[in-house]
Amino acid sequence: MQPTSPPYTLLGDRSPAEFLDTYWQKTPLVVRDALPDFESPLSPNELAGLACEDGVESRLILKEGGAHPWELREGPFDTDDFLTLPETHWTVLVQEVDRLIPEVGALLDRFRFLPDWRIDDIMVSYAPTGGTVGPHIDNYDVFLIQGQGHRRWQIGTTPVDDETIVPDLDVRILADFEPDEEFVLGPGDLLYLPPRVAHHGVAEDDACMTYSVGFRAPSHRDLVGSFLQHAMEQIDPDARYSDPDLTPVDHPGALHEAARTTVRRLLRDLVDDAAVDRWLGTYLTRPSRDRQAVPPETPVSAEALADALRQGVDLRRGPVSHLAFIEHDDGTATLFVNGEATTLDAALAYAAPLLTGRTVIPADTLTPHLDDDAFVDLVASLVNDGVLELTSG
Repeated sequence: MQPTSPPYTLLGDRSPAEFLDTYWQKTPLVVRDALPDFESPLSPNELAGLACEDGVESRLILKEGGAHPWELREGPFDTDDFLTLPETHWTVLVQEVDRLIPEVGALLDRFRFLPDWRIDDIMVSYAPTGGTVGPHIDNYDVFLIQGQGHRRWQIGTTPVDDETIVPDLDVRILADFEPDEEFVLGPGDLLYLPPRVAHHGVAEDDACMTYSVGFRAPSHRDLVGSFLQHAMEQIDPDARYSDPDLTPVDHPGALHEAARTTVRRLLRDLVDDAAVDRWLGTYLTRPSRDRQAVPPETPVSAEALADALRQGVDLRRGPVSHLAFIEHDDGTATLFVNGEATTLDAALAYAAPLLTGRTVIPADTLTPHLDDDAFVDLVASLVNDGVLELTSG
């Protein structure tokens, strides 16, 4: 469900607007009891179990006790890999836990004051005493929620423009880290870090779990490269430059205005607002790591779906579910789902905001629209594609 009163205890006594104005991409922030009475949805053993599963991105970093200092091991792992670890100074990290464990994914609803597409994933780490990934910087915003145990943080306060990395290590560690602040976070405490602010976290006890909410920050190269590839796919491969109205030229070495105009028009047609918007929606909702939604074993009919919703069964996002929408001036909307675009006519455009922007979609927000066959068919198609799923109960 959406967060309830107060909606953003995550930020302490700050409103979302105050946080964005004062801290977002500007300066770090520590919030004590951001999630009061927080209990980790995962145990260390459950996290280790996820690290052993195929298709789950996981890492082990051994500061000490490995084959060499700061050894990096890539998952998936075996149970024996954990049984043979030293008692201290190692960390296991598992990516995309939000898509694997619904209770972890529900944490993302605390961040719905930010654009949904900006949220990347929740990485969860576990470390015994002394476990750390070393002093480093990230190129994106990150919220670090202490889930269990305690972690000592040393942080800078301003972004690092040019970092020096310790050479010949498996992991990228800052060679000249000099912290400005130091503090210990306990369960429910939160640390926000803007991009490229140096930080170093070390486990203070043998049950340290941290939930890292990372944000997408596509590089300009990636954005432009993706758009150019998309634009190339839209061009007729047989289309060529032509000038049937050519007239004799006075200066054969000149690039004349008519030719320049023709080429400018070709390029501008590729980047009109509608074309860029449609590409951007597909780009930002394309699943990472080449993942695909998995349809349910038994398809649900529109009638069965409507009955389930009337009985109070909520919907939630499936493990691979990236949705966004754009509303248009003519009343229509484009719904983007896992890299695909669907146009919703003006009569159905209301469905776009209903089905996006949250982890769980309460049944009572959908039942007023069950007399609309087009709406029910749309929701059923999303369920049968594995994008949405009915919760149990």
